[in-house]
Amino acid sequence: MMTKRVREILSYYDSENAGVRTNLARFLNHGRLGGTGKLVILPVDQGFEHGPARSFAVNPPAYNPLYHFQLALDAGCNGYAAPLGFLEAGAGEYAGELPLILKLNNHDLLFDDRNPISAVTGSVGDALRLGCAAVGFTIYPGSSESKEMYEQLREIAEEAKQCGLAVVVWSYPRGSGLSKEGETALDVVAYAAQIAAQLGANIVKVKLPSSHLELAEAKKVYEAQKIPLEPLAERVRHIVQSCFDGRRIVIFSGGAKSGDANLLEEATAIKAGGGFGSIIGRNSFQRSKPEAVALLHKIMDIYAG
Repeated sequence: MMTKRVREILSYYDSENAGVRTNLARFLNHGRLGGTGKLVILPVDQGFEHGPARSFAVNPPAYNPLYHFQLALDAGCNGYAAPLGFLEAGAGEYAGELPLILKLNNHDLLFDDRNPISAVTGSVGDALRLGCAAVGFTIYPGSSESKEMYEQLREIAEEAKQCGLAVVVWSYPRGSGLSKEGETALDVVAYAAQIAAQLGANIVKVKLPSSHLELAEAKKVYEAQKIPLEPLAERVRHIVQSCFDGRRIVIFSGGAKSGDANLLEEATAIKAGGGFGSIIGRNSFQRSKPEAVALLHKIMDIYAG
């Protein structure tokens, strides 16, 4: 049965067709957090993005694509996201068991590119063939190649939505115009979140922002308007505000593997700031499955509490 909160969230997408809204509802109604309006999604694109050993050697069962389908199910995640190969390896065996996101572009680290652009590695047709509920796409605001990525996303989002698929956008600031610290600066992450929402993302994925301010003109406004930089919950609140004042689902990356206490503190801040949840990859599959399930359940309990 549809909850009041899920109905409210779906009302933010009243310009979308019934297929897109149905697939958003699939995510919002699935798993341990079903009906709460919160999401915890398992993403496993790191084999392509970082390399197999860096991603899976610490927990060798994770080399197997089927491991991740089962991990998402055992933990009660709202959905599972991966590139074409991993989804093709298990979508048939796990057909209909959880909502899937096909990551349609990917980037590797074999060439050190200061201004990255991901290669398109899948299609909307692939997503339909594999029974996915959504497509995923990465953009790098700040890269000199950003305009091409924005245009690619516009075309893919249009096709996906026509077919009833939701659109999830990884919006990660990166490029020669930004310092390393600036990639997670509050003003830059807020800008990246806004860009993703303006490009038609149904779900926006960003990294948790730091209190650093990168852009000189933006810094003047942040200081003049007294936009809070601390604590983390206030920074989350500002990112949510930047996603159409909370009228677009925004979820936060779990980042590199860290301790349980840190992840639980981050989840507490995300909830307090009005964020919609987390998308946690390395902090899930780089632990043993029992440890990962226990951790994800603790995070979900925070969001549900």
